[in-house]
Amino acid sequence: MQVLMCAPSHYDIRYEINPWMKLRNRIRASEARAQWNGLYRALVSLGVHVLTIPQKKDCPDMVFTANAGVVNRKTFIPSHFRYAERRGEESAFIGFFKRRSYRIADVAASLFFEGEGDLLPYRDLLFGGFRFRSEIRAHERVSECLKKRFVALELVQPRFYHLDTCFLPLNEDSALYYPKAFDAYGRKAILRFVKNPIAVGAADAAAFACNGIRVGRTVVLNKASLALKKRLRTEGYEVLESSTSEFMKAGGSVKCLLLKL
Repeated sequence: MQVLMCAPSHYDIRYEINPWMKLRNRIRASEARAQWNGLYRALVSLGVHVLTIPQKKDCPDMVFTANAGVVNRKTFIPSHFRYAERRGEESAFIGFFKRRSYRIADVAASLFFEGEGDLLPYRDLLFGGFRFRSEIRAHERVSECLKKRFVALELVQPRFYHLDTCFLPLNEDSALYYPKAFDAYGRKAILRFVKNPIAVGAADAAAFACNGIRVGRTVVLNKASLALKKRLRTEGYEVLESSTSEFMKAGGSVKCLLLKL
């Protein structure tokens, strides 16, 4: 597995664009760097190849590389952020992939699309979260480009504004999800397409248990309850906790900090 990360050289809270972000919550820069380094080392120890991109000084949220776009083999589909505060990231990520000879397919141009934060592959499908940040039409265009079937999931809780905050695919049969983050249709869609859906409770969801990544038989996440750890062990997984409390102040955790390549 290969992922892209961005070290928190200029990470801070300079605006409020989701319910987690409060200007009064100061970021402890040294702690944020230590947590980022801890996640980096954890991934490398599991055999993940981590590439990095320098953070632009005027882009404090660039550390959340999951929102950069979607990568499929040597094609990069860039995001178009809903909020102007993040749009400066777009050119930096496009430049990164251009320099590495990726094909840039800007199929979501003129629409709001926030990359892997809202569009996640599951088997031969693409699950797309919409409402708060990304538009359905953007997901449809990306799915058409990648020739994959698209399953729309409407998000209904502002604290879970991206799909990757409340949905974590584990394998061909299983996924973690927080039911209350979705509307009734979205919950039905998950139950229809996921053979073994594993619902998490409010406490685990608030701790960003769904905002993680599976590496082999290990699930890397910020924190999980004893009950969730036990359930994951019955599914054959071990949990590796990697604290992201400083990044949660801005509404992101483990998965938000990496883009799968």
